[in-house]
Amino acid sequence: MKKIIALTALAAGLASSPALAQSSAPGGLYVGVLGGYEGLDVESADGSVTADADSAVYGINGGYDLSLGSAFVGVEGELSTSDGSTQFPDSFSGARDGLESGGQYYVGARAGVALTPGIAAYGKVGYTALDTKAFTSSGSLDELEDNAGGLRFGGGLQVQLPGPLEGRVEYRRSRYKDVNDGTYGNATTDQVVAGVGVRF
Repeated sequence: MKKIIALTALAAGLASSPALAQSSAPGGLYVGVLGGYEGLDVESADGSVTADADSAVYGINGGYDLSLGSAFVGVEGELSTSDGSTQFPDSFSGARDGLESGGQYYVGARAGVALTPGIAAYGKVGYTALDTKAFTSSGSLDELEDNAGGLRFGGGLQVQLPGPLEGRVEYRRSRYKDVNDGTYGNATTDQVVAGVGVRF
């Protein structure tokens, strides 16, 4: 009878292990690299005209996740750069008619939930800053450099790869106000990136 009870308990434990694995969310420190697409949209201070540009974005990130069983919460930082360059139409009356994006950094929080063993979905939000350079297409004025702050939010999927590796695909939107000390109104970036990281 004791053997039957023991075998029954063992079978129940083996049967429940996939469910336990499914509810396991990632945890610990991680660092990684990322790259992808960025769309940059800029509007004039009075909102009358807009300009946009497409470019590549790439960088490094790192953070820490606290596993809560089937969910996790964490903090994250990122350094990246892009080379989007916009130019307003002739109707723009500003002293400088173009804007170039550069380095970016981000510090924020994220939270997610395990969907299946090795796959988690997450959302994120935090502070971001963008290095910009305002210029004239004719080169008649010196370039005006600035660092604009804003809010970033987004979400993505995270996949466990062999060993300590993991991959992710992520969309995020960042919005910056009063770019170049009010020379421009708002600047918005939409990014779709993929990344590979190592978890410790």
